[in-house]
Amino acid sequence: MNSKNWEERVREYLHFLCVETGGRSVGSEGNQKAAEYIRRAFSSNGWQVQSSRFECVDWEEEGCSLCAGGLAFEAKASPYGRGGKWIAPLICVGSPDELESVSLTGKIVLLHGELTRQQWTPKNFPFYQHEQHQHWIGLLERKSPLAIIAATGRDPQIAGGVYPFPLIEDGDFDIPSVYMTEQEGEKLAEQAGKMVELEIRARRMPSQGNNIRAMLPGKSSRRVVCFAHFDAKIGTPGALDNASGVTILLLLAEMLRGERLNWTVELTALNGEDYYSNPGEVIWLKENQGRFTEIGLGINFDLVGFREGRTAFSLYQLPNPLEAMIRGRFAKFGGLVEGESWVQSDHSLFLIHGVPALAFASEKMADLMQDVIHTERDTPDLIEPDRIVETALAVADLIHHLEGE
Repeated sequence: MNSKNWEERVREYLHFLCVETGGRSVGSEGNQKAAEYIRRAFSSNGWQVQSSRFECVDWEEEGCSLCAGGLAFEAKASPYGRGGKWIAPLICVGSPDELESVSLTGKIVLLHGELTRQQWTPKNFPFYQHEQHQHWIGLLERKSPLAIIAATGRDPQIAGGVYPFPLIEDGDFDIPSVYMTEQEGEKLAEQAGKMVELEIRARRMPSQGNNIRAMLPGKSSRRVVCFAHFDAKIGTPGALDNASGVTILLLLAEMLRGERLNWTVELTALNGEDYYSNPGEVIWLKENQGRFTEIGLGINFDLVGFREGRTAFSLYQLPNPLEAMIRGRFAKFGGLVEGESWVQSDHSLFLIHGVPALAFASEKMADLMQDVIHTERDTPDLIEPDRIVETALAVADLIHHLEGE
């Protein structure tokens, strides 16, 4: 297939994943459509395909309303939060010391200042915990306010380009919450002590999700495992994050179809990287417990294909011969450049188990995190299809040259 045909494939895949699904948040109808699409694409190219199912929470909302002192204030419902309607006095809390000392029972609390500078780590996040966030969550659960209003700004490292960011994005936290800009929070703080009317029109729904894994048996049981998460945040088309990565997996399925390679190849579409409890990642780890030494190389694709800059690859924990081989193979592809290390994606699953790893992202990742990622602006028009094709061709070439047991 020539480059033009591969690029047409890219456009086709991106259109389905970003437009036809209507959104790919974990557990949603669009997420399930994407899983089935990926499964069929793998299967149609002759790969052995397995789906791994898990239980999860889907969520829908129809906005919220907030009034105090005869004034209406702009706010948004916190993703995966509970809905309801409350009328109660407003109390403002802007520091950890205040949170320790105040009584919140029967009140609606406005959190601001030091408490809201960074998005809180979900209470049951499986891979790490932020001690301070956990302490604040515990205090709120014990003090039992009726609802939380959070005044936030920007947190690109964690929340991406969304403004304001949701302080709480956690289906395991049961105190209802909304969020607003810091400026709106300053106006609302003037109503401290007055009655506040808050209505959140949202609900949680039990659902299911799947990882989709495709395997191409090789001459050896040594595995090269390629990751791309296919879920997306609520409210974003998720083109760069991460329909582009999934597209690379689908191209690889076609590029490598029918081959008998030295290493066994696994293409895994993970479901949960942008979800509060990472269920797809958790189930993948359980399935591979005791098998990590089989993986000779783990590869992750996330935020690949941006029309500006090049595609950056980064190397982790590689034996010297493999590291040299990868650099040599990639030198033949002008759109690839070695970039800085980063761990905020699924290649961290390899790293924590000592697996040699390779990660791909846009050279402009930092800029994208500031303005695009996790927002409605993450659309397919930001992607240059030939960048996606080049990355897939480079990885296919690498896989062809993997040797040894």
